[in-house]
Amino acid sequence: MNNPQQLRYSKEHEWLSAADADGVSTVGITEFAANSLGDVVFVQLPEVGTTVTAGETCGELESTKSVSDLYAPVSGEVTEVNEDVVNDPALVNSAPFEGGWLFKVKVTDEPDELLSADAYSSFTEN
Repeated sequence: MNNPQQLRYSKEHEWLSAADADGVSTVGITEFAANSLGDVVFVQLPEVGTTVTAGETCGELESTKSVSDLYAPVSGEVTEVNEDVVNDPALVNSAPFEGGWLFKVKVTDEPDELLSADAYSSFTEN
């Protein structure tokens, strides 16, 4: 599986981009999670303006196999949600690191537990 080196990863299988100049990072789920879920048919994302807390549930992904919670990898305020994914949840499966991103968050706190791409790959192999 391809885990882009520039991203960081949570043990709940979310990825986080580096913050832009405004302190905003993009969040999505990993290819490992997308493959484990199967075909995603519904996505519930946090609303813009909502404050999310690292490690806590902030949304839901429903697939043909199950319903899974979406966890915030960092704390902060949601600044944007990917309406394309809401309208076409299959993007989560077909492009988890590109068009299938889920939301953007202005980060106020980042836990130390986020993993590098190599550490995440090792984590998912076990």
